[in-house]
Parts: sequence; C-alpha cells; structure tokens
Amino acid sequence: QVQLVESGGGLVQAGGSLRLSCAASGRTFSSYAMAWFRQAPGKEREFVAACTSSGGRTDYADSVKGRFIISRDNAKNTVYLQMNSLKPEDTAVYYCAAEDTGWMITRRLSAYDYWGQGTQVTVSS
Repeated sequence: QVQLVESGGGLVQAGGSLRLSCAASGRTFSSYAMAWFRQAPGKEREFVAACTSSGGRTDYADSVKGRFIISRDNAKNTVYLQMNSLKPEDTAVYYCAAEDTGWMITRRLSAYDYWGQGTQVTVSS
C-alpha cells in the first residue's frame, strides 16, 4: 500500500508557474505508474498527466500539453508536475494517483489504486 501527499499548490497569476510535488510512502513507489488529475468546482475530475514507473513514457491531456511536465524521482519517492504558462482555466484541486501495474498509462480514474488528498491551484487573470 502507498500513501500520497501533495504539496506546492497556491495562488499564481496567469502566465506564471508552479511545481506540484507528490510524496509517497512505502518502499514500492518505483513500481507504480503515477498520474495527476484535477477537479474544478462543479466539474468532474479529469486526467492531466501520467508516467510509467520508470518515467520513460508519459501522457498528457491536450489542454496541458506543451505547458505541463510530469516527472519523478524514485530515489525520493516523489512525482512532480511542473506547470508553466498557467491559465485561469487551470484552477482546480490537483490530485496525484498511483497505479500498481507500473507499466500502464491510462486516463481512467478507476484504474488508479491510491489517491492523495489534493492541493489547490488558483490562477488569477
């Protein structure tokens, strides 16, 4: 089992940058595929980005492609989401999630086994 704790959210102006971190407990972090999702008020939770257990393959939602970068440091049991050129529509609670096959990148919420509590990102115009 793994526990996930997100950090790094906050208030930023449009065009700015933030880096989210998700720290995982447990010794098997390097075997999990990891992803970021987000949920804006009144909307469903949506996929943002994912990477395989090695970080060798990634996937991004079209809405963030070219602006966000997912990466991980398995030695630190941490996955990151670098968010650049932020827009007001990026405002949401951001969640990290872990999937225990490790090799599968999927956008399906139901595929992920563990979730963090979320961190708020607010982008002002």
